[in-house]
Amino acid sequence: QVQLVESGGGLVQAGGSLRLSCAASGSPNAMGWSRQAPGKPRELVAAISSMGITYYANSVKGRFTISRDNAKNTLYLRMNSLKSDDTAVYYCAARRAGSYGTRTYDYDFWGQGTQVTVSS
Repeated sequence: QVQLVESGGGLVQAGGSLRLSCAASGSPNAMGWSRQAPGKPRELVAAISSMGITYYANSVKGRFTISRDNAKNTLYLRMNSLKSDDTAVYYCAARRAGSYGTRTYDYDFWGQGTQVTVSS
């Protein structure tokens, strides 16, 4: 069993930056960040394999950076050049096995989420 706890969300002005963290217990394999804005489906925005291979959705490519510290069992998401469209609840996710998935249903474990609000 894997438990995930996100932190680092908040209110930021457009063009600003935030870094999200996700503390994991257990032995997560591939991990990812997804987000859900009001009235929209949850989307996976970034993922990383246990070996550090990364994936980004087109909407965040070049602005967001996913990384992980396996020694600390912590996942990060650095978000730069934030836009109002990035406003959402951001969720950390993990898979039991296999490389990263690019769909939310690829993931077995989820955190409770952290709110990110970008003001224009």
